[in-house]
Amino acid sequence: MGRKVTLATCSLNQWALDFDGNLERILKSIEIAKAHGAKYRLGPELEICGYGCADHFYESDTLLHSFQVLRKLVESPITQDIICDVGMPIMHHNVRYNCRVLFLNSKILLIRPKMLMANSGVYREMRWFSPWKQSRQVEEYFLPRIIQEVTGQDTVPFGDCVLSTKDTCIGTEMCAELWNPNSPHIQMGLDGVEIFTNSSASHHELRKADQRVNLVKSATIKSGGIYLYANLRGCDGDRVYYDGCAMVAINGDIVAQGAQFSLNDVEVITATLDLEDVRSYRGELCQPNMVIEPKRCHRVKVDFSLSSGDDIHLPTHQPITWHFNSPEEEISLGPACWLWDYLRRSEQAGFLLPLSGGVDSSSTACIVHSMCVLLCQAVEGGNSQVLEDVRRVVGDDSYRPEHPRELCGHIFTTCYMASENSSEDTCSRAKGLANQIGSTHMNINIDMAVKGILGIFSVVTGRWPQFRVNGGSHRENLALQNVQARVRMVLAYLFAQLGLWARGKPGGLLVLGSANVDESLTGYFTKYDCSSADINPIGGISKTDLKTVNEASYAELEPLTDGQVSQTDEADMGLTYSELSVIGRLRKISKCGPFSMFCKLIHTWKDALSPAEVAQKVKHFFRMYSVNRHKMTTVTPSYHAESYSPDDNRFDLRPFLYNTRWTWQFRCIDNQVALRQGLHCHRILRLNGGGRRGSQI
Repeated sequence: MGRKVTLATCSLNQWALDFDGNLERILKSIEIAKAHGAKYRLGPELEICGYGCADHFYESDTLLHSFQVLRKLVESPITQDIICDVGMPIMHHNVRYNCRVLFLNSKILLIRPKMLMANSGVYREMRWFSPWKQSRQVEEYFLPRIIQEVTGQDTVPFGDCVLSTKDTCIGTEMCAELWNPNSPHIQMGLDGVEIFTNSSASHHELRKADQRVNLVKSATIKSGGIYLYANLRGCDGDRVYYDGCAMVAINGDIVAQGAQFSLNDVEVITATLDLEDVRSYRGELCQPNMVIEPKRCHRVKVDFSLSSGDDIHLPTHQPITWHFNSPEEEISLGPACWLWDYLRRSEQAGFLLPLSGGVDSSSTACIVHSMCVLLCQAVEGGNSQVLEDVRRVVGDDSYRPEHPRELCGHIFTTCYMASENSSEDTCSRAKGLANQIGSTHMNINIDMAVKGILGIFSVVTGRWPQFRVNGGSHRENLALQNVQARVRMVLAYLFAQLGLWARGKPGGLLVLGSANVDESLTGYFTKYDCSSADINPIGGISKTDLKTVNEASYAELEPLTDGQVSQTDEADMGLTYSELSVIGRLRKISKCGPFSMFCKLIHTWKDALSPAEVAQKVKHFFRMYSVNRHKMTTVTPSYHAESYSPDDNRFDLRPFLYNTRWTWQFRCIDNQVALRQGLHCHRILRLNGGGRRGSQI
């Protein structure tokens, strides 16, 4: 009957500028798609060069090498008899565009440039690309000579167009276009397009997956149709982790789902669907609205069918229920996958973590162990690429991991750096956790190094600073804490570079940081201490998400009181982590300055705090934020997981030199507090006065 189509979409772990590896993974995905009977294969955004090329997009080499890869694809026998949809940058009339290239049997069918750009949050596409603004218009694109030699074509259609096969019509969306209120699929659907494709580079954020799934479902629930969603996976060279989730939907139902977190470099999702289901769905619901617009979609015709002549025997995919990971699972899995990509691609021999026994460093250690669990599961499942990478990391061509704890001992070193201010409790907790996960653990005492540095200072100045509890000033107290913190960083890098050498093993270790996003907001860390590491898997995760038990956090940089810790993080910061989480979201997501934040929080916190107390907390936060903002210019690259992250790289673009007094802003807050107090007093007086009058009657 010729109405059932088998379509393939995929998640690929591409790497920026890794043209050899990217080509290999694209070809493998096409091969798998064909093996499952697919006649159309969709890949992720900019899959040929990698999405994270950043300013390398300015280089002509990036464009040249992308076309060289495209030639390899077009002339490969693997790509025959299947429509291939790949992503790459293309320059047209001296303007760079983020494009999809569709080809079949050594012929380019069309090039579709991105029309609506991603230019917020971590995305800066407008820096490198221009949007195609000519709606439903197509121009001729002159192919470069290396492509002409293979295809025999001089020009191909370039612009806002759709592909019309002998049995259906396919329209393209790209990543952010799905999230836009004027998504192209709306008009394409009203113009009879039946299959929509979306190639994305959508990164992971906590609690974001359901938004993506709901957008895909809603794209077809109103006007029917089939929707293919492809996405990148892994760390392609930056702070974000692309989390896959390739999927296929029809008429508002998900029928095929890919993994969100996986160590598979290539994952292909196929689905067989009935085009008549789309036509029947539209017949009653949408037909009255499917009118001819002044400008219809430009259709590029191709002599090819996605369906066969006799397909009654083909079963179609049925709706499924999407399984969403909990935030705790996302924290465990996302950063673990990101760490593995970073480790294997940096060609280092493992990780070193200063393990303090607190929530943050313990969470980081557990994430590394989670990575080892995933690696063992992948090897057990027959993933030869993971096994090859593990052997290269441990430096043993015959090694095969049998248990996560055993693997952890090969690639993970933890060290507890004790001082005279450290407690037995944190020391035993660090040792206990290291024993549970199997890391190679060391206890290091830093007192000798600290005293040596202070001795140098004393020789030069004739002064010896004291802690506050011993009569020292605030400046002395802070300086003494910072010496301890910075000594730990120096020792961490020393042991990372020479620790394996001392054990007779090759290679070096990557130093892991463990400062959370809320501490970064206030600058509650020492610049160039253990927060200054190579990478930080929890730097974009809030403290409230990291805490699975009620437990105080402490830095242990001040002397103990009767053998017990007297210094706590929240007491030092003057704000609780739950308060910081609210403040952080207001600052970044709601775009609040000091005054706007105060105006919102007097209602949010009205049951717990007076307006004056809210004002004090808001002003305290902005003082700390502005005083310490400079620290974010040097903070360790962190896994991006939270939409209120203060990451200075390109997500949160702010000054780092402020007027820390915020005189105008704080005066506005004080005026409001005084006004509200005056109104409150007036009400009390009015009520009391009313009572007296009542008693006189």
